[in-house]
Amino acid sequence: MPHYQYIARDAGGNRVTGTIEAASQQEVAAAIAGRDLFPVEIGGKQAARGLRRRVPASLMATTLGQMSDLLQSGVPLLRGLEVLRRQTSHPGMHEMLGDLHRQVEDGASLAEAMQRHQRVLGPITVSMVQAGSEGGFLEESLARVAGFIEAQEDLKGRTIGALAYPVVLAGIFTVVAVGLLVFFVPRFESIFEVMRQRGSLPLLTEWLLSTSRFAWRWSPWIALALALAGSAAWKWLQTERGEAWRDLVKLRLPVVGTIFRNLAISRFCRVLGMLLSHGVPILRALEISSEAAGNRVLAAAITAATKNISAGQTLAQPLARCEHFPETIVEMIAVAEESNRLDRVLVDIADGLQRRTFRRLDLAVRLLEPAMLVMIAGMVLLLVIALLLPMFRMSMTIG
Repeated sequence: MPHYQYIARDAGGNRVTGTIEAASQQEVAAAIAGRDLFPVEIGGKQAARGLRRRVPASLMATTLGQMSDLLQSGVPLLRGLEVLRRQTSHPGMHEMLGDLHRQVEDGASLAEAMQRHQRVLGPITVSMVQAGSEGGFLEESLARVAGFIEAQEDLKGRTIGALAYPVVLAGIFTVVAVGLLVFFVPRFESIFEVMRQRGSLPLLTEWLLSTSRFAWRWSPWIALALALAGSAAWKWLQTERGEAWRDLVKLRLPVVGTIFRNLAISRFCRVLGMLLSHGVPILRALEISSEAAGNRVLAAAITAATKNISAGQTLAQPLARCEHFPETIVEMIAVAEESNRLDRVLVDIADGLQRRTFRRLDLAVRLLEPAMLVMIAGMVLLLVIALLLPMFRMSMTIG
């Protein structure tokens, strides 16, 4: 939504200026009146300007955790934002904290100020802070978001670290295989030409030579086509339809699809359980926790659950109709609703799912390394056999 500059007077006649995000000037006037101010002038709308620089997730988690500590210690929000702004050396974080300070100083809440930087902070952070502001547990919500971001970064770091060796092996093998096909194998073609004319060239060697000729002739165009296709696919995946398709594919992938699904359900259950334990209404809690899932397919199922709950149904009924929620989890939610222990059971579900998923992820990565080695060794062996087999036949013929 656009932002409007305004000039107003308070009850003492003092001049007050600021910026309000609203859909129209009428909403701006209503918001100013709601702050016990008298509007004098409302400027033209301006496009919302978010943060221009990216902020590392680790720094974001640290800053949110420090903000929670300051608020729990009794430091006022404005003073805490100013302290954090002064101590940070990252330009992007310095810019964002300065903008948050200006907006809060102009009368906006912290959640309203963060809406402007949702692309950097993420919808989960903004929604959690807004729920914390509404429910009176802002400090805890900031701490929870900081812990959530740290857990996500820890998982990402563990995954990248575990996959580094197989990826390096795959890269080296690709370079070596392309180099052999393009530069090394063509040198043998003249040697095998006599055997080809006699019809005694092994089929595997013929296939290798044909592949080498194709790679030599078309490799620049293939590289260009792959680059263009990759760029187009990347841009399409940034669209709404592309993101929905990507999230659906992630859930249906063999082995790793279960890991993606369990992590998304774990995030949803943890956030929903925390919000319900602080008295946030279930409809509002579902709206926030659907974004926490980080998957559009699951978010759509949760949104459908929200509509059914509005019609008087339970949470477990619409989730049971979604094929991506395991039956055991749906049954645990149904029993928890009957016993009025939904908030505690959801947190237990999240803890159990996370433990099992981490074990499965470690096992999958451990199995990936020997699988990559076997595949690379098999491909190298295939190349060697294709080159040596004609020589063996030639030596046998001479003998």
